[in-house]
Amino acid sequence: MTEAAVTPEIAAEHGLTADEYQRVLEIMGRVPTLTELGIFSVMWSEHCSYKSSKVWLTTLPTTGAQVICGPGENAGVVDFGDGDAIIFKMESHNHPSFIEPYQGAATGVGGILRDVFTMGARPIANMNALRFGSPDHAKTRHLVSGVVSGIGGYGNCVGVPTVGGETNFHESYNGNILVNAMTVGVAKADRIFYSAAAGIGNPVVYVGSKTGRDGIHGATMASAEFSEDSEEKRPTVQVGDPFTEKLLIEACLELMDTDAIVAIQDMGAAGLTSSSVEMAGKGGLGIELVLDHVPMRETGMSPYEIMLSESQERMLIILKPGREEIARKIFEKWELDFAVIGHLTDTGRLVLKMHGQVWADMPIAPISNRAPVYERPWEPTPPQPEVDEGVWDGWNLSLEETLVKLVSGPDQASKRWIWEQYDSLVGGDTRFMSGQAAAAVVRLPNQKKAVAITTDCTPRYVKADPVRGGAQAVAEAYRNLSAVGALPLAVTDNLNFGNPEKPRIMGQIVGAIQGMGEACRALDFPVVSGNVSLYNETNGEAILPTPAIGAVGSLPDAMLAVGIAFKNEGDTILVVGETKGHIGQSLFLREILGREEGPPPPVDLKAERRNGEFVRALVLDGLVTASHDVSDGGLLVAVAEMAMAGGVGAHITGLDGAHPKVLFGEDQARYVLAVRPDKAEAVQARAREAGVPVTVLGTTRGTALTGRGGEAISIERLRKANEAWLPAYMTAGVE
Repeated sequence: MTEAAVTPEIAAEHGLTADEYQRVLEIMGRVPTLTELGIFSVMWSEHCSYKSSKVWLTTLPTTGAQVICGPGENAGVVDFGDGDAIIFKMESHNHPSFIEPYQGAATGVGGILRDVFTMGARPIANMNALRFGSPDHAKTRHLVSGVVSGIGGYGNCVGVPTVGGETNFHESYNGNILVNAMTVGVAKADRIFYSAAAGIGNPVVYVGSKTGRDGIHGATMASAEFSEDSEEKRPTVQVGDPFTEKLLIEACLELMDTDAIVAIQDMGAAGLTSSSVEMAGKGGLGIELVLDHVPMRETGMSPYEIMLSESQERMLIILKPGREEIARKIFEKWELDFAVIGHLTDTGRLVLKMHGQVWADMPIAPISNRAPVYERPWEPTPPQPEVDEGVWDGWNLSLEETLVKLVSGPDQASKRWIWEQYDSLVGGDTRFMSGQAAAAVVRLPNQKKAVAITTDCTPRYVKADPVRGGAQAVAEAYRNLSAVGALPLAVTDNLNFGNPEKPRIMGQIVGAIQGMGEACRALDFPVVSGNVSLYNETNGEAILPTPAIGAVGSLPDAMLAVGIAFKNEGDTILVVGETKGHIGQSLFLREILGREEGPPPPVDLKAERRNGEFVRALVLDGLVTASHDVSDGGLLVAVAEMAMAGGVGAHITGLDGAHPKVLFGEDQARYVLAVRPDKAEAVQARAREAGVPVTVLGTTRGTALTGRGGEAISIERLRKANEAWLPAYMTAGVE
């Protein structure tokens, strides 16, 4: 077995610039072998090194009293009280899901599950944030079907409930969809497992599935733009096996109950390369691997292929000396591969041997600390002019027709067709899932307390004003958690953008991070984990900037959480927060008037915190029967969603004669609450004391939305329109 000689041309094919290859030559003091070049190429890829975003990511707040472990590990860890910890993260699998939607999405779920259970947590919930192209695009229906099947197929089989998320459609995603997957797990706060290797001579153990040729250069592919030949990249998409993943979860958690583990890391992007280099690098040690011992499912694999394979369901573990047989018995019991493939050294070098030859001998530290970090040129996004008042001349629909069109459009239409393909109830601890509440709520196993989970982003806001859009994404996550009664704890982010080498795109990245940081600091809502996915472009056309925010919050008792559904006749409907009628970048403007213009709504972070704290206290005190945040579509859409969810209408007097911008404006920091009539005055008194704007909107009653004007909007008509769009779209043309 021989390898091709490395040339500058081969280095360029591996995604390294001329300057980056020159840096490799300086580090090595010689021309690298092909295996060594492959290792540099994946570790220095955008996907693994964050070379375009690292400078800005370091400005985000990552600490707080609730933070046990912030960015830098497999996932973030927050204190959940009573000795419990919540471990969570969100990651992208965008490029693979476009090329092969089923396996791309499935392995995205598998990868994020491993990030969480590798730290000692039992996964208790999955979420996802999906962005597809225009419904009219030729590939969209196929991609929706494949991605949803992949998420459901993997999550359902592995036995972790998929409890929520978001799904949007926009033409900017026609050639580059987004699949962001999030997992939340629970662990004991004093039993968190980390990835830094320790102990010279300690055995390095490979467990899980065998290594194949799937996924080679997956990390590099995820760091490049698409072009017309993207279909040819199908071999770089991994293939997942959820049943093996389930066995791996149980085996790892069983081993974690012993004292055998020194460090543990999943083999995600860049596979055995990233896990071995990162573990040894964090520990300041060297590592020597004998690749002949790696379990392989294909014959004739080269060291290059073994190190760069991204085959799924694999972990790398550093064991204490003498614990090999304990570990072996556990993994063999679960019918998983187990192999001692090397040991730690004091050399600070990665040494790879196979067939009696040395295929790589390279210093580990420079792979990380001399990875390129770029301060790329950036341009701020020019501010959008305010929407001209003449825009209203184009509104010629009745109020009912307007509302029907909004709730049945691709973004606001019910996603029941999607989430009914997910097992949302496995484990028996799901209190609220998709469509039932502003955030999902999942009880901790065998406990009363619960974790609330949400994913949020409004990409059209971010494009119009990245700073304001980034802040709004964080604020909406905070609002969704508060609406169910949960105390917001921390954030994970998934920053999806185009090519950072374009100053305009880099300006979007910088602005969004600045806005996110400002909001996280104001709301005591630190970022504890995350992922960056750049080069989301096809033939030079970028996606909408999409800094997706995943977040978790805590509830002392799952049964205190409140959903969006109107439950009773005669409840008083209250609006928390100020309504000024901001129409720029609103769903109404886009869906009804066919215009995408204006600035996004301002974000008052003091008001967000004050109003959120007020709503949470009301929910926990049992004063609220239904609660919903106001977001896409504005106030009337929020009320309609609450009515559709509960089958109870509303008589609305607080909006009579109001300008449509009051009905459909997307002012922030607002909630719609239903409270029992005998509690309404007490709630308003509390609001006055707290300095929180609260107005009476109306009363729950009947089966329609009505007002003094006499127009009655049938809840059943709204519900049918809301439920019909996606099933009709997905079955169009199917006999």
